[in-house]
Amino acid sequence: MPDATPVSQTALKFEAEVREDGSVALDVPFAPGTRVVAFVVEQLQDSFNDLIVAAQTTLDFWDNPLDDEDWNNA
Repeated sequence: MPDATPVSQTALKFEAEVREDGSVALDVPFAPGTRVVAFVVEQLQDSFNDLIVAAQTTLDFWDNPLDDEDWNNA
């Protein structure tokens, strides 16, 4: 069995809307003629963004002097 050689690549994320003819156009930072691989997934209805916002807003609960005083003296 041949050894696998890891390849380091940078992934780019684009958001685009499918045109009426079913095509998608992207402006990419590669030279003309460069071969690329594209993975296309349907964007979910902001459910992930809602989770991110919820996670960030609940962190404010822990940022208060009373909580710090209790935990620092525990």
